[in-house]
Amino acid sequence: MITEEIRADLFANQDIKYRDFQSKLTPTIAEGSAIGVRTPILRKLAKGYSKRKDVADFLDDLPHQYFDENQIHAFLISEIKDYDECITRLNQFLPYVDNWATCDQMSPKCFKKNHDLLPGQLLKWIGTNDIYTIRFAIVSYMSQFLDEDFDEEYLKIVASVKSDEYYINMAIAWYFATALAKQYEAALPYIEYNMLDKWTHNKAIQKSIESYRVTDEHKQYLRSLKRK
Repeated sequence: MITEEIRADLFANQDIKYRDFQSKLTPTIAEGSAIGVRTPILRKLAKGYSKRKDVADFLDDLPHQYFDENQIHAFLISEIKDYDECITRLNQFLPYVDNWATCDQMSPKCFKKNHDLLPGQLLKWIGTNDIYTIRFAIVSYMSQFLDEDFDEEYLKIVASVKSDEYYINMAIAWYFATALAKQYEAALPYIEYNMLDKWTHNKAIQKSIESYRVTDEHKQYLRSLKRK
């Protein structure tokens, strides 16, 4: 079975020190679920398994036992070329995502060629009650729609998300920090008029100030907008 083969490959590439490090970085995963395989190796393994005819058996074998299996799953989804198939697999997998790393590793290559279809799907995901499904939608708005296909409506959609969840609010802050780097004039009013909650507002400013893509002049002004 492909699941057993993948698991054997993961343990063959286990790095105990990295496992302990990774476990601290992803405190929401189940205790003992990290094997400890470094990301470049996970990517390489996923690329190889993506060519297998029986890869669907692994993708259907949910929930996975190990964090590293979820990472492999995320990379496999990212390799799917057909948009409809990719969305089906995402809808199947997202409810099982339990940490920021697996969520953020998924960057489907087919998204870029389907910007006409993607906004409707992102709107569905961002409207759920699932932490990492919402985070995935926000990160996708950030990665896909802050450049040539930018629409100010997306800023409104992300800003409208209200949550007490750290990993959602951090994603919103990350989104607006990136928007301030790429679409400064459109994003700035959300900071000037306090349209985000205080913590997210200040975190977005902090991340903007840390970014090399934001000008010194803009950084100076953003500092003045911090809320106490």
